[in-house]
Amino acid sequence: MPPIVSFIGWHNSGKTTLASQVVRHLHNRGYTVAVIKSTKEHNIGCDQEGTDTEIYRRNGAAGVMLVAPDQMLIRTSSQGKNLAALVHRYFADVDIVIAEGFKHARRIAKVEVNRGEEKELLRDQVTGVIAVATDRRLVDDYVFRLDESRELADFLEKRFLKGEKVVPERVSLLVDGKKIILKDFVQDILANTVSGLVSSLKATDKLDTIELRIQFGKDIRNPADSTEKK
Repeated sequence: MPPIVSFIGWHNSGKTTLASQVVRHLHNRGYTVAVIKSTKEHNIGCDQEGTDTEIYRRNGAAGVMLVAPDQMLIRTSSQGKNLAALVHRYFADVDIVIAEGFKHARRIAKVEVNRGEEKELLRDQVTGVIAVATDRRLVDDYVFRLDESRELADFLEKRFLKGEKVVPERVSLLVDGKKIILKDFVQDILANTVSGLVSSLKATDKLDTIELRIQFGKDIRNPADSTEKK
């Protein structure tokens, strides 16, 4: 799963402006960047009246996907998925995900954008803040001015996209939306076991990526709970 960095801050602090500039810098350097933004607003209009997607939505479709030659658009109801789960499902193949909001997301790196002396710093209230962009006079490590988007992009690139510490995961695992950290030998065991089983099905001659989802629930048969009748 790609690294995730969320820009957090008070309303009108400049999160979108700074984050979009960082996205542009990383894109110009050849990285594929996805963006996920959270909002507290309801009933935000997306579908134009009379379009096919609006007709399907109005008639009760839980989700609508529009596939065009140049783009793909998805509209679905919010299912309360956390940030890591959303990235795992929709943006697993990008180099980095830039998020906006999600200040209470656990185990997510955050950049706080703070404008003006009257607003207290969120880094004292939430976890995961790795840098602050502000017009305050702060004497601390990893503090950037609001106009230092290029320098902030340099910082994120060095920390998450370059260097010996950046090792792509062979296997990523989420359980109920929570990312499970797997040691290398566990990744190897899971990858070799699943790929071996899939190869035995002779579904394809070449394996590149395998996506496996296992769901347990009241209406789902759990093999571990079943007993063979004799």
